[in-house]
Amino acid sequence: MKAEVLRHIDAVNTPSAREQGQGPGRLRIEREGPIARLVIDNPGRRNALSRHMWQSFAPALAGLERDPDIKVLIVQGAGGTFSAGADIREVEAILRGDSETSEGGDLTVAEEALAGFRKPTIAAIDGHCVGGGWELAGACDLRVATEDAMIGITPARLGIVYPLSGIARLVRLVGPATAKRLLLTGDLITAPEAQRAGLLSATVPRATLRHEVDGLAHRLADGSQFSAWAHKSLIDEIAAGSHGLAELSSYWQREMAHSPDAAIGVRAFLAKERPAFAWRGPWSSAAQI
Repeated sequence: MKAEVLRHIDAVNTPSAREQGQGPGRLRIEREGPIARLVIDNPGRRNALSRHMWQSFAPALAGLERDPDIKVLIVQGAGGTFSAGADIREVEAILRGDSETSEGGDLTVAEEALAGFRKPTIAAIDGHCVGGGWELAGACDLRVATEDAMIGITPARLGIVYPLSGIARLVRLVGPATAKRLLLTGDLITAPEAQRAGLLSATVPRATLRHEVDGLAHRLADGSQFSAWAHKSLIDEIAAGSHGLAELSSYWQREMAHSPDAAIGVRAFLAKERPAFAWRGPWSSAAQI
């Protein structure tokens, strides 16, 4: 496995942790074949996310999206905890952001970058997934948690207003009544309850989390990336109630005629062989977008 620490992002795009007088928290990328892991790495503070960590998400994700060798992204925490959320010492600055950032500041920029990542994403949730940690998990396509994980959205405990993008995503997942319960009480709920509410795709024993998530990621990677990108974008537009849905659907139908994957899939099916799909996104020579 090749591990890449995002020092280049800190140096180029944000002040380093040391320059900001912060602790050792960082994002870390691990690559294993077609799978990338984006690891929230600040275990000494239960993977609380400092401002420079929030600011590292968008450039990190942009690089992974352009990489034709990466097909699936797993987001996880280090050391047995997904994330305790935004570092409480910096929460006001994180939510305020810079003058150029949108409502919700650095947190919303990171969350929208993850939600807009065009390749399939999986949140592997262990331990606590709270506040801004949940906002990141909620921005992933699929969420797999250990049976003893705890999920919470806690602005009521801090006297803050959750960013609109996160509220909208929560309502789409669980409906208004459950969203109100979670936001107004700040209660932590168990993973089985979170799955019943629609927050999680699956719960698994802690000992099998890595195995289950890796297996899911490789199944996603084995499929057509053209099909995955198309269906992910269409489902997201349907969920958001977009008025441009018909145009987007027509676009993907037109592009299907140019993608090599349809012919590859049909040939493999008829030959009873495993397809070796070729489409890798608009940065690939195989793509016609």
